[in-house]
Amino acid sequence: MEDHGTGALLQGGFILLGFALVSVLLFRRAGLGATLGYLVAGALVGPQLLGLVGDAETMSGIGELGIVMLLFIVGLELSPARLWRMKHEIFGLGLAQVVLCGLAVTGLILLATEFSLAAALAIGLPLGLSSTAQVLPMLQSAGRLRTPFGERAFAILLFQDLSIIPLITIVAALSRNPADQAGPPGWQLALMGLAAVFGLIAAGRLVIRPLFRLIGGLGEREMFVVAALFTVVASAALMQALGLSAALGAFVAGVMLADTPYRHELEADVEPFRSILLGLFFLAVGMMLDLSAIAERPLFVFGMAAALIATKAAIIFLLALALRMDWRSALGLGLLLSQGGEFAFVLFAQAQRSLLIAPEAASLFGAVVTLSMAATPFLMMLTRRFRREAVAAREDDEQGERTAPPSDGASALVIGYGRFGQTVTQMLLSAGIAVTVIDRNVTAIDRAQSFGMTIYFGDGTRLDVLRQAGGEAARAILFCNEDSGVDPEFINAVHQGFPDTAIFVRTYDRQSLLQFIETPGVFVMREMLESAIVFARVALGNLGLGEEQIARAEDRFRRRDSERLVRQSETGDLHAASDRMLTVPHRPPQGGTSEAG
Repeated sequence: MEDHGTGALLQGGFILLGFALVSVLLFRRAGLGATLGYLVAGALVGPQLLGLVGDAETMSGIGELGIVMLLFIVGLELSPARLWRMKHEIFGLGLAQVVLCGLAVTGLILLATEFSLAAALAIGLPLGLSSTAQVLPMLQSAGRLRTPFGERAFAILLFQDLSIIPLITIVAALSRNPADQAGPPGWQLALMGLAAVFGLIAAGRLVIRPLFRLIGGLGEREMFVVAALFTVVASAALMQALGLSAALGAFVAGVMLADTPYRHELEADVEPFRSILLGLFFLAVGMMLDLSAIAERPLFVFGMAAALIATKAAIIFLLALALRMDWRSALGLGLLLSQGGEFAFVLFAQAQRSLLIAPEAASLFGAVVTLSMAATPFLMMLTRRFRREAVAAREDDEQGERTAPPSDGASALVIGYGRFGQTVTQMLLSAGIAVTVIDRNVTAIDRAQSFGMTIYFGDGTRLDVLRQAGGEAARAILFCNEDSGVDPEFINAVHQGFPDTAIFVRTYDRQSLLQFIETPGVFVMREMLESAIVFARVALGNLGLGEEQIARAEDRFRRRDSERLVRQSETGDLHAASDRMLTVPHRPPQGGTSEAG
């Protein structure tokens, strides 16, 4: 019996992942995004069409962990200082969007249906929220998450996620279910939420940070992944146990770790789980799409979806104009956030349990949400050229947005903070260049922090860590580490992953330098070469040589050394061009003072 269950699970996973793989590839190639591909794949294999895979509810529960992981990564991107800097956008623009869109859609439902005011609020307020799970990946793939446009979109999404608590409280207050009436009142729920947030912050400082420091010192990457997942799941489970948003708990966990040295390593470790689980969530949404509800009332479903998109897009467009955004960017923001969101399904289920809406209404408006989400990639694609038409000044602004530095403002990544990396970092900072430093030595990180330096824990020889640290937007990546994790194959991968970023590599000696001779797009240097030359120049001066003689000696050495490197690279023999290596004092040829050839 157990083998049969395992076989069915494997067969269902094979079918589901196979359809998802093909569908997502096709939709990404068409420029429509992965989300729509997952929705279509889920609808195809679900019970409404081919019926190849069932139990969408279970998969939806698993997939909701993807939303939890997404909010954790979002929290990691937001240090408390950055949250404070964005407070006006979050609590000004975000609050206005949630209130105006929620009330406008509620009015729309009252006009289009015979629902009571309580039922219209239970449906309209959730429809005012957009899809964080859909919009954030779209911004990330377009490279606009850290631009002014992306930050405003993110501020709205963040307030929407924070508004889950008051929306749950409103639904609970409107409930007609006697069991809900016996539960805690809304004000008590809000106080419990605040207490849980402060409890998570205290636990992060007293328990989680020391735990990551201990694991970082041990160098066990697997335990780092386990600790990261434990932090996310524990925070989400605490909030859910209190009847609040699990995603909010994950977000708070991310924020409390955002200003720690472990931020980039955590992002890189959690990202794969987030991507997979979020894909499962959208597959489940597609599987649960009630096609019979659409077939019974197609005009209502399609008309309500169109009205939802138009209403939200218009309100967000006007709000953006009020913030003095360019009208083309304002239109883009309105269309990007015009869909219903994943939290609508959660709130619809609670409204159904509260006896505010019937199951048929939840299915009907669930189809409206799904259609609005499916429409977003089409709307963005169809209006792309129109939204990008602008005068030269506007194009310059957009170019500036695309080349914005990483979230912490760094223009250069320095990998390794040993004796070599410290000097390089100080030189860059002296020139006014913002730097992000990554190192794996916990002791070195603690020592640097005692001097006020900000260093992140992480393996700089992992491409995903470099990407999370802002490698795509950085102007330069400087590998100053001493270990052997940097080789030509890895540097080629870095160059392909970040083609617009200059790459600099420190090598130990001539033999390691020769490995990189044929590697394009990289500057390589022996760590002791220049310091040894300066050291020798000072010694020659003390031995009585003049500045001109010292300069000729340096030029002679560099020329001979370069000729040796070329011949050694061509032949692969360290003894090649050994005649260019001096073994006795140089004597200028008779009749001249310079070396021939």
